[in-house]
Amino acid sequence: MSSRIGVAVMGAALFLYVVVAAWFAVLMFSAATPLSIAFGVGLIVIAVIGGWALVRELMFGFSADRLGRQLDGEGGMPEAPEALSPSGRLLREDVEPMIAQYRTAADADADDWRARYRLGVVQEASGRRKDARASIREAIRLARVRP
Repeated sequence: MSSRIGVAVMGAALFLYVVVAAWFAVLMFSAATPLSIAFGVGLIVIAVIGGWALVRELMFGFSADRLGRQLDGEGGMPEAPEALSPSGRLLREDVEPMIAQYRTAADADADDWRARYRLGVVQEASGRRKDARASIREAIRLARVRP
């Protein structure tokens, strides 16, 4: 629940930033000097990129959450080992064997979004956020193709 609140706060902050950037762009255009018009164009570009990033991240988050709830409802989420670090991450000695196990399962059935999602969950628990996002993004793509 707290992650949803965090997403809502960050989304609202980025939305406010986009609105303020667009408003300043309008003010820059109204000054009608070459420099202010250039700044206005820059602010519009920044607002468009920010809006695109917001929509993309929200779509990723909603899709990942939906797949996670579905997999959890099916009883398919990875089992957490008994021992975790104080931060809730996997212990170093458990990371490589678990990732290898779930990567082998994901590679064995390349069209199974569930296996790819489980790999992403284990990568996230080990602190490999970039790899986890890539795996979950692939799971989302596979779920669209073959539910």
